[in-house]
Amino acid sequence: MQPASRSYDPHPSYGPVAGQVIAGWPAAVAALPAGPLVLSVDGPAAADWDALAEGLAAALRSAGWDADLLDVRGHYAPSAAERLSARPVPEHDRFFTPLSEAQAADLFDAVPRPVKPVDGGVVVVVFGPGAALCEPDVLWYADLPKRYAEAAVAHEDLPVGVNLGRPGEPGDLVRLFYTDWPVQDRHRDAIARRVDRWIDLQDAHAPASLDGAALRRTLAHLARGPVRTRPYFNSTPWGGRWAASELGFTPQAGNTALGYELIAPEAGVLIGERSGAHVEVPFQLLCVLHPEDMLGREVHRRFGTSFPIRFDYLDTMGGGNLSLHCHPQERYMREVFGWPYTQHETYYVTAGAPGSKVLLGLTEHADLDTMRRQVEDAIADGTPMPVEDHVQAHPARVGQLFMIPAGTPHASGAGNLVLEVSATPYLYSLRFYDWLRKDANGASRPLPYEHGFANLDATRRGEDVTKDLIQQPRTLRAGEGWREEVIGALPEMFYAVHRLVVAPGAEIADDTAGRFHILNLAAGQGAVIETADGRTHFLAFAETLTVPAAVGAYRVRSVGSDEVCVVKALVVEP
Repeated sequence: MQPASRSYDPHPSYGPVAGQVIAGWPAAVAALPAGPLVLSVDGPAAADWDALAEGLAAALRSAGWDADLLDVRGHYAPSAAERLSARPVPEHDRFFTPLSEAQAADLFDAVPRPVKPVDGGVVVVVFGPGAALCEPDVLWYADLPKRYAEAAVAHEDLPVGVNLGRPGEPGDLVRLFYTDWPVQDRHRDAIARRVDRWIDLQDAHAPASLDGAALRRTLAHLARGPVRTRPYFNSTPWGGRWAASELGFTPQAGNTALGYELIAPEAGVLIGERSGAHVEVPFQLLCVLHPEDMLGREVHRRFGTSFPIRFDYLDTMGGGNLSLHCHPQERYMREVFGWPYTQHETYYVTAGAPGSKVLLGLTEHADLDTMRRQVEDAIADGTPMPVEDHVQAHPARVGQLFMIPAGTPHASGAGNLVLEVSATPYLYSLRFYDWLRKDANGASRPLPYEHGFANLDATRRGEDVTKDLIQQPRTLRAGEGWREEVIGALPEMFYAVHRLVVAPGAEIADDTAGRFHILNLAAGQGAVIETADGRTHFLAFAETLTVPAAVGAYRVRSVGSDEVCVVKALVVEP
């Protein structure tokens, strides 16, 4: 029987395994063991720690406990912020810093050691980033999804305390991305196996939470079946409105520019029954706790626990051109920014207005000295840059994939919905030109063009761009009512992009063969993914789904009266 089609789901969720998501501080407190005890509550710097301490203490006292509070932020070393920072390369770079390799322990000269109370009615509550280091009897992790910290800094909603080790200073995005998040993620991953309760602080006064053992059982289950992360959209000065009009997202600042379908360092998985409370858990924990199930043995060997491919949307439908930019080449990414692999990208055109374009690759006679001078004139004097003198413009036809290896100048033009199928690094846009555009505050966006020119690949230009980077589909295999095409692959890129084309009423068999797949429904009403162990997962138009390596054999069955096109990405070179 064919399942009914449904529309895009902005809140996909999964029920916990042998556990229940509960709501509120009193419910969490009721699950504590008998005292006396030391309870540590760890989590990111951007959490509302004052509200947490107030709510938790009140719930403890209502339950008959005496609560002694210890805020570890008051015990950070005076030089904590400096200890966490990686050395900027080159010096005084205001755009980027290398990824920090510091540990949470570097916040302290000496980690505080609270004395366990003798009285059975007393709980010592140690809270703040790094609290897990205080050797507690019970460990809770209170998480706030990263999008909250990023939005708070960008909109100055939390003027102080967002960055690690800087409790009285204004929030800083560069520090958040390249220092705080690597340190916080490393610490969270190291303690994940011993967390006794996971707390979702999206409402600090009434948080949802899940027992740690149930959390780990649930993640073990999800790591062996299709799973979808919670999507969201950010706004930018160039953003369009397709996701608002077609998917029902409410834009933050009038547009839905950046659609976070699956960007592993920020993605979350919602756990909870459909009609009840939910906790949002970092997708990355699936890779940390179950790397071979999620990634596959060979991919894990190369990338560790980093999930190396991302899917996101660039929405310029009703918006403007993206900035002209490129991304760091392999050696530069590793030696200057500290990320072990580079930022190759592809654009798949999901929807487009008539006449829309993608800018990609140098023209045959592009002169980089002239280009640099015009970039500098645009910055200094506001002189418009004749972009198409240097970079080719190509028709943005729906269903076309554009390959963008590191170092290639590119931009999606106005009037496109582009599915970006890319390597996971996503914070290194080396912009040359932004069309003299201003942000909401009247300021120009930062243009780190020196980094851009240091990475620009001048060897692929002219006809070679069309031949190498705008590939025609090649049928890999076919059967009655279905085919699998290779729509993009290059020797220098570690992943390939395929397309499954399935006629109405037909299905196609596939197999992860020990390496994860990512699927996106780029055309059609819907598809059902069926695994060999009997799990099923519906995929609506524009949704993205991860098929872990452990799934093995699975089938994709079309739903509805239209042909289904599924964009598939996979690692091809270990």
